[in-house]
Amino acid sequence: MLDSKRREPENLDAIKKGEVLLYLNGVDLSFDGFKALNSLSLTIDYGELRCIIGANGAGKSTMMDVITGKTSPDRGEVIFGKETSLLELDEPAIANLGIGRKFQKPTVFEGHSVFENLELAMKADKRFFTTLFAKLNGEQKDQIEETMQLIGLQDSMHMQAGILSHGQKQWLEIGMLIMQSPKLLLVDEPVAGMTPGEVEKTGQILTELAKEHSVVVVEHDMEFIRSIAKKVTVLHEGSVLAEGSMQSIQENEDVRKVYLGE
Repeated sequence: MLDSKRREPENLDAIKKGEVLLYLNGVDLSFDGFKALNSLSLTIDYGELRCIIGANGAGKSTMMDVITGKTSPDRGEVIFGKETSLLELDEPAIANLGIGRKFQKPTVFEGHSVFENLELAMKADKRFFTTLFAKLNGEQKDQIEETMQLIGLQDSMHMQAGILSHGQKQWLEIGMLIMQSPKLLLVDEPVAGMTPGEVEKTGQILTELAKEHSVVVVEHDMEFIRSIAKKVTVLHEGSVLAEGSMQSIQENEDVRKVYLGE
């Protein structure tokens, strides 16, 4: 078994300069004696596309659960922005702060059109009567149209979400997250079950998103990771095993042993 060493984030200077959007420091979490996270420390910069890989049980989903407030760690820090501790907030408050999460299985309103799904997801007053009698202003319509262009569903705007392909539903859910104006997007296995063409389109969408948002992608499809990755973090037994470019990760002996099976 490889030694999962305690690691401090390598870009401490970036933290001090305010370039870091998300900072996890020494996060521990155990379930019935099993250590799901083991002194996990990492940072995500503003406007960064980060890929997270690791074998099943490495801590990827648990890490996202902690970031979004679904699970509380035993100890450690999770800081968003300059000084907001996410550990002091519940899930709705964290979402309102600007953190959106997309799960592997898409969740859309299947009886509503693409346009209506994006409208319902818009960050606005969601009280019943406000929503019932609300009319979109020009800026809101522009936001929906821009989002449909980004996710490639402008020609399907009146189509019911329930009859979209699997890939299109994934793109629509990404669009619904964008309508919330997030600062950070956590995307879990976005290309699972997609056709090669849909995989390519998804890579384009996520790359484009990273121009204005920080995007964290958890994925098992290594070919997809290679196509979009600038910086990759490898988790192993709840800790960061390695971090760097895709080339450096592929050449890392420890990574090859525990993840690539070599």
